[in-house]
Amino acid sequence: MALSATICKAELNIIDMDRHYYQQHSLTLAQHPSETDQRLMVRLLVFALHASESLSFTKGLSTDDEPDLWQKSLSDDIELWIELGLPSEKRLKKASGRSQQVIVYTYGSAAMWWKQMQPQIARFKNITVYHLDTETTEILQTMKQRNLDIQVSIQDQEVTLHSDNQSLSFVPEIKVQIGQKS
Repeated sequence: MALSATICKAELNIIDMDRHYYQQHSLTLAQHPSETDQRLMVRLLVFALHASESLSFTKGLSTDDEPDLWQKSLSDDIELWIELGLPSEKRLKKASGRSQQVIVYTYGSAAMWWKQMQPQIARFKNITVYHLDTETTEILQTMKQRNLDIQVSIQDQEVTLHSDNQSLSFVPEIKVQIGQKS
């Protein structure tokens, strides 16, 4: 018998002073049976960091043709493709060709991946790679509940999250930022 997804509800109140974006988002996240709490919370965090009216979660782990999150234009062009984890060069090449901008968020032990991928990523013209340190993602994981209410503040690239029982502040480490595709 197949395991079903766990449904989590999240109320995100986002105050992003860097982008002048102030919005409340009511989100429903489906946690795939193979997805860890840490990865789910990283997905939620990344949504908050890039929130817009057109940013959305995709089918994620259950499909190879879609990123974890994306933003599409009204004409269905992919403006932003966001990957989590340690994607392959083949996947990044596909993402780079299909979208205007690609953002990768690595977390956990990504040093070996970065060492191997850094030369390949330099070939693409529209990829940015961030790394979330282990301490940040472990604290983030402990914030996970079935019903979340999180305040997210972003100012001068510093991210602060407040939930009912915890707070977390950090600055995502940028590994590489290559221009945007025109």
